[in-house]
Parts: sequence; C-alpha cells; structure tokens
Amino acid sequence: MEYVIYSALGIGGATILGVFLGFFFKSISHAMQDMILGFASGIMLAAAILGLILPSLEFGNLWLVVSGIFAGAFLLNIIDRLTPHIHHLTGDDQEKHQNNSDLMNKTLLFVIAIAIHNIPEGIATGVSFGTGNLTDAFTVAIGIALQNIPEGMIVVIPLLVSCMSKKRTFIISAFTGIVEILATFLGYFAISISTAILPFLLALAGGTMLYIISDEMIPETHDHGHEQLATYAILTGFCLMLIIETLL
Repeated sequence: MEYVIYSALGIGGATILGVFLGFFFKSISHAMQDMILGFASGIMLAAAILGLILPSLEFGNLWLVVSGIFAGAFLLNIIDRLTPHIHHLTGDDQEKHQNNSDLMNKTLLFVIAIAIHNIPEGIATGVSFGTGNLTDAFTVAIGIALQNIPEGMIVVIPLLVSCMSKKRTFIISAFTGIVEILATFLGYFAISISTAILPFLLALAGGTMLYIISDEMIPETHDHGHEQLATYAILTGFCLMLIIETLL
C-alpha cells in the first residue's frame, strides 16, 4: 500500500509540476508541442505494453486480454464522444479570441476532459500494483508521471490566454492531477477486492492508453508539418521506458 501511495502522489505531483512549469511559457511553438506530445506518446506506449498488456497475458488467457484491450478502447471512445479532443487545447484560434467568454467556457470544458482522460491513467497505475510485480507497476507509474509533466504544461497555456488569473489557473489545472491520484486508489482497491478480474483490468487499462495514444496524441503531433520530429520524439520516449524497464 505504501508504494501505491507514493506512486499516486508521484503521478499527480508530476501533473502539478508541469502546471508550475507551464507558467514560464506564455506560448509553445507547434514544433515544441509536437515534440513534447510525441515524447509523451512514446512513454505511454511503452508503459501500456510493458507494464500492463504483457503482464496481463501472464495472469489470463489471450482472448480475455484481447477483449480487455478492446473494452478499454470502447470506453475511451464513448468518453471522446462526450468531451473535446486534444486539438482544442493546442489550436491556433485561441490567440484570436483572447477576450471571448466562449473561449473560456471551451477551455474549462477541455480541462474537465483532461481530468476525465486522466481517470483511466490513474486506474492503470493502481491496477498495475495488483500483479505483485513492482517493476511492472513502477514502469507504468513512471511512464504516466513523465507524460503528465508536459501535459500539465500544455493545460496551463489556454487558461492564461483566456485571461484567467494565475491563481485560478493553477488551482483548476492542478485539479486534473488530483483526479489522477484518486483514480489510482480506485484501481488499487478494485484489484484488492477481486484479483480474479486482474488480467481483464490490466488489459482494459492498457487499451485505454493505446486509444489515447492513437486517437489523440499521435494525430496531433502529425498535423503541423513536424512529423519527423514527432516520430523521433516518440521513439525516444519509448526507448527511455525500455531502458528504465531493463535497468529496474
């Protein structure tokens, strides 16, 4: 339980750290955005495969794992139909309507969407501790924490652009990290209640992460003419997690 607490605080704290760093950047170029998102995508991809999907195969049969992956993807598909996509966060039209109250509403809606998307990430961290393999669990936790830092940075920018105060921006942005902390405990206690569903939940958590990477993150990195930069950033993030997994 002690490690779960540390991991929950770590992934939530990483988001808050990113929020703090975001105040030093009033704007981030598309090239930098694509590189950051690409790096985060590679990290999440490695964490999903190495820390969730492969361990799920050790505890359950192949078809249970496959069904869990698709269940996770369908879950995020439903969420995506109800919330904005990541391009609303990094779109160019924000600078053209700085005093538009509609922009403020859309931005706050996106922050809520980020918080919702963070729920399966937190659950994935909590569920990963159910395997009893701390290496796999820490791989997931480290992967999610590393990608939460740039995510926290990017969340801050549209709030500042919409003329929100720095204090309120910090509180609202930090909320997305707090949600992830709570979701981590939710995932852990779900496994504590019934280890029989461990393989399915591991695969489901992996499926949600794969969906986010494929549907949200990678398409965004390939939409501004910096595809090659983003691709190498993805490879860098993936290999970094591969190195961490091997050394641990």
